[in-house]
Amino acid sequence: MHRVVVVGAGFAGLSAARALIGKQVEVTIVDQRNFHTFQPLLYEVATAGLESGDVAYPIRVIFGKAANVAFRMAAVTGVDWDRREVLLAGSEPLPFDSLIIASGATAKFFGIPGASEHSFPLYTLTDARRLRDHILRRLEDVDAHPEGAAARGALTFVVVGGGPTGVEVAGALAELLDVAVKHDGFRFDRAAGRIVLVDALDRLLTPFRESAAEYAAGTLAARGIELRLGRMVKSVQADSVALDDGSSIPTRTVVWAGGVTVEHTVAGEIGVATGANGRLVVGPDLTVEGHDDVYAVGDAAAVLWGSGEDADKLCPQVAQVAIQSGAHAAAQILARLDGKERRPFRYKDKGIMATIGRRAAITQFRSGRVVRGTLGWLAWLALHLVYLVGFRNKIVVFINWSWRYLSWGSGPRIIVSEESVPGIDTGKGDELSS
Repeated sequence: MHRVVVVGAGFAGLSAARALIGKQVEVTIVDQRNFHTFQPLLYEVATAGLESGDVAYPIRVIFGKAANVAFRMAAVTGVDWDRREVLLAGSEPLPFDSLIIASGATAKFFGIPGASEHSFPLYTLTDARRLRDHILRRLEDVDAHPEGAAARGALTFVVVGGGPTGVEVAGALAELLDVAVKHDGFRFDRAAGRIVLVDALDRLLTPFRESAAEYAAGTLAARGIELRLGRMVKSVQADSVALDDGSSIPTRTVVWAGGVTVEHTVAGEIGVATGANGRLVVGPDLTVEGHDDVYAVGDAAAVLWGSGEDADKLCPQVAQVAIQSGAHAAAQILARLDGKERRPFRYKDKGIMATIGRRAAITQFRSGRVVRGTLGWLAWLALHLVYLVGFRNKIVVFINWSWRYLSWGSGPRIIVSEESVPGIDTGKGDELSS
């Protein structure tokens, strides 16, 4: 049968593979991890709201009953265009007749000195676990050594980026500090805990209406979060962040939510045309320039809206674009096999969301109508449960959210990594052990 290789098991890759289940094609999904990660909830893992396993689901379980879909756990190193093979590290190449590149993106640091070395991105499950362990260690450090904590920045958390991820992380950090003092017996003054959100633009949540951005700013400020808008990060050190106004913020924790790029991913290493931030240049039907049977989807591709007044505008790198573009690429492969004409991609905007914390969220519908506060928060919860992969995960996350609403003290505030603990020899942990 016609061989389709899907590179990447994120939203776009899963959407494409699902659309090909039961069709007259042989599908192989390739990913260096054996699970799909629900990225919109990574910030909850990072701030000890959910377990790692609550936002991850095994790829083999998702497609276990699909006879025409196989999975290969491997890192993709490139593509041999002449032999039409996907090259894998430590494994035989995978031949393909059609290729779907859904390899996602990584954090973008804009060349800022020290940013990649001393900050915590939040794009993978490993990132989230690493950040969670680090934050909880800072709290333990302050409890054991309270003297001079403020001066050394041990209780100061800097979030870089005023988009949905930055806003969500900042709000969740404020709630974590509240819980740590009220329920966990930490003996530091909650008022000494600083959360500073920095963004180069002069407003938060630029994809949202101005009223929504103002609501987010007011809600964050009411929860004690400092906003440094219109300020650029000049450098990041192990113990401070320098801004372009000459000020410096002592801190041991910098969360990087300042944007993503495709430049250092598989998509940037396969020798095809790229555009802004390394995104692969694609045609109206999502085929890669110069390759009729190769499609790029999701964050990896420079996908255009394709209709309306925004037809020539690049789609945002969000889950809805990934899901729709993945399904579209699969449909075009089937159309070509059936001798039908391929159709251009048209993005259907279903609205955007961001949560600021307990009973505070923003939902902006396609029409531009904005719902905020408790109603927006409930809409945010419901939509994320719908798109979360796996029935077990839906139930567990729903129960966890419900219990946390009733009991502020709940949550997996455990440190899994044993690095730098005196007298303990660590060994290597398992990605999903927590």
